[in-house]
Amino acid sequence: MYQFLFRRLILLLPVIFGITFVTFALARILPGDPCFAVLGEKATPEQCNAFREREGLNDPILVQFARYLGDIARGNFGESLKDSRSVTQIMLERLPMTLEVTLGAMLFSTIFGVLLGVISAVRRNTAVDVSTMIGANIGVSMPVFWLGLMLAYLFAILLKDTPFWIPPSGRLSSGLSIPPLAETYNLQNLSGLWGAIVTFASNTVTFNALITGNYEVLRDALWHLILPCVAVGTIPLSIIARMTRSSLLEVLGLDYIRTARAKGLRERVVVFKHAMRNAMLPIVTVIGLSVGGLMSGAVLTETVFALPGVGTQLVSAILSRDYAVVQAFTVVIALIFVFVNLIVDFSYVFLDPRVRLQ
Repeated sequence: MYQFLFRRLILLLPVIFGITFVTFALARILPGDPCFAVLGEKATPEQCNAFREREGLNDPILVQFARYLGDIARGNFGESLKDSRSVTQIMLERLPMTLEVTLGAMLFSTIFGVLLGVISAVRRNTAVDVSTMIGANIGVSMPVFWLGLMLAYLFAILLKDTPFWIPPSGRLSSGLSIPPLAETYNLQNLSGLWGAIVTFASNTVTFNALITGNYEVLRDALWHLILPCVAVGTIPLSIIARMTRSSLLEVLGLDYIRTARAKGLRERVVVFKHAMRNAMLPIVTVIGLSVGGLMSGAVLTETVFALPGVGTQLVSAILSRDYAVVQAFTVVIALIFVFVNLIVDFSYVFLDPRVRLQ
């Protein structure tokens, strides 16, 4: 088992290096000049040359990449060309919002996707099964941005002044706010890694409200997350439901399941204790692969629901050729996706004993 885990960790190194280099190279190969985006279209050639020299953009790309790797090794993602702010600070402000939407969507899609898949498999070829699979096919076909707009129209406009009204945009209702954790617990003197962790936790509104006991803000923050999480999680939910049904039907046809039923075990015990564990491997794989879709879907959804997350910041950075911001956000999101899939690989060891023998 330890050799299996060690091999997976070793294989991460070239993947991380490749992601970093490709992102760095693409940001500079794509058309557009950051000089005109920062200084304006009327910038003179002399001003642009001075700007590129100051920012190190005249150096060969390999020299720029080596310098960038050295900065990342020190925990420094550089400064935004457009805003002249630390990219790390921008990420600490924007990334928590996207992760909240992603985690909420993952919980929604996993819980309901597995549940619907199990119901469809147990009630195969019934009206429940057919309607669930039709709903799953429709869910896969709907673009995230269109679904977000339709949900906002339904729950914020058509159901206005009813108990089913849900806020269509924003992070918190007007008049509500929550102080940073550094201010609440007198942690202003923290710096470096611990200071970044405290800032990240402070900007994660649900976590901040939970540990400080501000349940009014927590309730309001979760209320605002409902529509974005449903919009982002609908496609993964549909995929997980279909995969759960397919995998469980395959397992339910095996000999040991017929033996368990012949012993007189309840159907609930047969399905959840004997069948689900063997059926979980492809389901867990799909859940892990869905994280990338959830992160990219969250980027689109933030624009629809006016959420201050990675999406709006990344679009602005791409349009202004803000290399440092584009690279940092792309690399961090890719690393999150890679490590989630590493966790999925680890889960195989516990779900399938045969993996331990390889």
